[in-house]
Amino acid sequence: MSVATPPLNFGAMTEVFQFLMEIDKLKSVQRRTKVLGTDRQENSAEHSWHFAVAAMSLAPFTPEGVDINKVIRMALIHDIVEIDAGDVLVYDLAARAAVHDQEIIAAKRLFGLLPAPLGGQFLDLWNEYEAGETPEAKFALVIDRIMPMIMNLNNQGQSWVENNIRLEQVLARNAFIADIHPELWQHLRSHLDNAHQQGWLK
Repeated sequence: MSVATPPLNFGAMTEVFQFLMEIDKLKSVQRRTKVLGTDRQENSAEHSWHFAVAAMSLAPFTPEGVDINKVIRMALIHDIVEIDAGDVLVYDLAARAAVHDQEIIAAKRLFGLLPAPLGGQFLDLWNEYEAGETPEAKFALVIDRIMPMIMNLNNQGQSWVENNIRLEQVLARNAFIADIHPELWQHLRSHLDNAHQQGWLK
């Protein structure tokens, strides 16, 4: 069991380093998807890193008018609230609804550790992602959704199989991708149908 240590003095930067030490806890939040080639569950910090690198790598294929640097920033902070609220399976709609208020409280607490105006800027960015209305938030949500699917497609449907996920669930939760990035959805839909045929999706 770790013992809390008093914050180190970094002058005007002290609160920033306190925030950075607090979000280290994201490394302990386990997700359903396992790291490829291992039996270890991915943690939310790893997912956020993968999401951010995916955004950088998909920059040439980004829909017109999307600020990819903003998408990368969203990727890096979007799951920080899971430190307090935990990770919830995207297909568990009841649990997703139940945890929403906890995530809002978590965002205010965690980003509130930062000095003004930085804390407010982080909170505004998180709220923008959650609202899913701007071009950047929409594209960020696309990447956030496709990464676990692509992990599953490269891991014999691991988390789908373990959680008894049906093809209909995956399509219902992710069909919006077709409106934002039709080419990506066309490829992905073909792979999902193949996963269903192989029994990875019910």
